[in-house]
Amino acid sequence: MKIVSRNEELLRDALSHIPQSSSRTSLSSCNKLIRFEDISAAAFKIQCGVQKTPCMYSRLSKQYGMDIYLKKEFLQFTGSVKERGVLYLLTSLPQDQQRKGVIVTSDSNFSMAVAYHASELRIPVFVIMSTSTSPARVKMCREYGAMVISYGTTAKDSQMHARRLAQENGYLYLEEEDSAVYLSGLGTVGLEVYEQVPKLDAVIFPAGGHCGLLAGSAAALKHLNPLISVIGVESESFPVLQQSLKAGHPIEDQACSNHHFYGDVSGLCFGSNSLQLTGKLVDKVVAVREEDILISMLRLLEYERATVDAEGAIGLAALVAGKLPELKGKRVAIVICSGNLELHLLQQCIARALTLDNRVCRFSLVLPDCPGDISKLLEILAREEARVLDIKQERTFVTSELFTVEVTCTMETRDKIHTAQLRNALLERYPTAAWTER
Repeated sequence: MKIVSRNEELLRDALSHIPQSSSRTSLSSCNKLIRFEDISAAAFKIQCGVQKTPCMYSRLSKQYGMDIYLKKEFLQFTGSVKERGVLYLLTSLPQDQQRKGVIVTSDSNFSMAVAYHASELRIPVFVIMSTSTSPARVKMCREYGAMVISYGTTAKDSQMHARRLAQENGYLYLEEEDSAVYLSGLGTVGLEVYEQVPKLDAVIFPAGGHCGLLAGSAAALKHLNPLISVIGVESESFPVLQQSLKAGHPIEDQACSNHHFYGDVSGLCFGSNSLQLTGKLVDKVVAVREEDILISMLRLLEYERATVDAEGAIGLAALVAGKLPELKGKRVAIVICSGNLELHLLQQCIARALTLDNRVCRFSLVLPDCPGDISKLLEILAREEARVLDIKQERTFVTSELFTVEVTCTMETRDKIHTAQLRNALLERYPTAAWTER
């Protein structure tokens, strides 16, 4: 595919002040100016190793008043867009280093992508994980073909052990960075979106500290059409990118969460290359609440049958939160970049999202402990077409008058309006009914 340059000057200007040294890995020599040709070369080189994921029109379009296209990167083999950058990174290594092998730490999407693609390329790969890592993640990396070693109780212990093994055995220690090679691989998403959706007005990406996908794809999109708006979305609780852009350098002391729900959304800003690209080429960065992310996960599960994590859902969360009103009536692509959420977390997230979406509610009331009173309550609930998810009765610790029962019901409703109707019907019959606020 050959596309004539329209914005190369802007792309070069974005990186004119990037330092050429890096202390993160021995791949620092790859931190050269990223060009559109680098992204095109990456697309050609990795085309047989990663999926060209669909970018499909979404049924959510009518709900949010715009034409929404979802770039489903969670359909990659390891469930993450990181495969693109990792595969190009591994295929760019010298042959002698490929023979010696690579080593990574943690259970991140980056590490899982390295485990899978290094094995496919017959590169020896070692993954060092702390003893607190979930057994499911350990099993997954082993199934991808990596040699998994459990060491230490913290991520820092694992990193120190991995660096020591790398030095002693000649392995290349890899951690997610923003070398031109890695960014070029991630930037291939921008190329595909441009090909798949004609007449695009805007593309929304996850941001946060690990903004390589946003930066690399912005380089591709702005080169192809400078009029396309490129928007990044990060968590309101961890506005790493916004703070780094404001400071003009990566923020190192930003408080981050270690909870697996957040993933890379809460990571530290890892490099000046992607930060400089973002500052020059990205039109807007917005922040969303955790509640918006959870509802976004629920919308994607219901309307798209897509099971994604916080990083994958955060782009749609900007529309859920109403943070981008200027996109009404426009043609918008959203990159759904990751779908690696552990099952127990998925269950918690969906349950909480249903409550936030006013589709699960709870109330309690005190009834006389007489035959037929519970039946009368259930008749009202049936008449209002509300589904009883759970009902509990408490007699021993009731603080009201004797011979009464406190009944607590958890109900499923259609939406906010249905919940209000149910509440009014119950208060009419039971004025002392108490509702649990979400």
